[in-house]
Amino acid sequence: MIAILLLLLIATKRTRFYNHIMTGKPSSPLRRGWTTGACATAATRAAYSALLTGMFPDPVRITLPRGQCPEFTLAREKLGADFAMAGIIKDAGDDPDVTHKALILATVRHAAKGSGIRFRAGAGVGTVTRPGLPIPPGEPAINPVPRELMRATITELATRHGASGDVEIEISIPGGEALARHTLNGRLGIVGGLSILGTTGVVVPFSCAAWIASIHRGVDVCRAAELRHIAAATGSTSEAAVRALYQLSDTAIVDMGDFAGGLLKYLRRHPVPRLTIAGGFAKLAKLAQGSLDLHSGRSQLDQQWLADAVTSLGGDKDLAARCAAANSGMQILQMAEAAKLPLADFVARRAADQARQVAGPDIAIEVLIFDRQGRLAGRSDG
Repeated sequence: MIAILLLLLIATKRTRFYNHIMTGKPSSPLRRGWTTGACATAATRAAYSALLTGMFPDPVRITLPRGQCPEFTLAREKLGADFAMAGIIKDAGDDPDVTHKALILATVRHAAKGSGIRFRAGAGVGTVTRPGLPIPPGEPAINPVPRELMRATITELATRHGASGDVEIEISIPGGEALARHTLNGRLGIVGGLSILGTTGVVVPFSCAAWIASIHRGVDVCRAAELRHIAAATGSTSEAAVRALYQLSDTAIVDMGDFAGGLLKYLRRHPVPRLTIAGGFAKLAKLAQGSLDLHSGRSQLDQQWLADAVTSLGGDKDLAARCAAANSGMQILQMAEAAKLPLADFVARRAADQARQVAGPDIAIEVLIFDRQGRLAGRSDG
């Protein structure tokens, strides 16, 4: 019976994910969760409390940047002669977060008087190796807001108990190095594990804030490396194709996904000399039509727009009608190619125009359209 109930629960959650992705609307309110930074802060508070008093608060309460005061149940605790360790299981709510259910551990040790608060990367937490990120090379991949939250909780407890507050905080995530392979950390120059993230402490389901933040950090790394040409791809096929075409390094490739707006708006404030946008026909046709979020649940391909484009390129009324009634953007492209019409070039030019309007005039932007086999089908310069 328990197994059946668990299967029903999993199926229900997957169905809610599917409904949200396909329609853009959840079938029921989605549950929010907590960031790795919030969990690390709570674990740090519990560990330092035990180091000072000999007792672990359970549940442990913390205060987040926007005033929320969530409580966390401890999953692990250990008190030694010169350290205390506490662990919390991350709950990402209904967001499909790679770190959902990960164990976040904080080990706190007293440090030399006057040394302040120092951070260490334990097993499963990455180390920054490239400039351009909010944390300098050589430091644990613990972002600024989680660091400030942990500093604040240490300072509060130290003041309350008359301690110096000079401590070493080691954050670890068992299995984090394997989980990090499913993130953009390697491309950003974060090696050895995951990052401790979060600006509000709260995970908003399907907000995609983490992905967009990764796009921004990718641009930062490219700028710090003084790369003059970067590429942004909507998927793995176009990424591999544009990398091969220009012999670009991993650092120069930004995994844009569906978030063209997230990339282009950031580039307006943090420009690079040259940008190549690479993707499939349908997604880049949506960019050409003015959509900045290319997800199928949040923008739709205007097939009549493509049919009108076919007419403007010399296609006859019958072809335009078939394009308007086609099953997919790829089918429209195939019909246009069969008629020797440069529809992909047309779409790429319009997409580049839209991208320039958002990113500004200081960036040389080109758009490349690849088919599902990685063949170059169209480009904005013809």
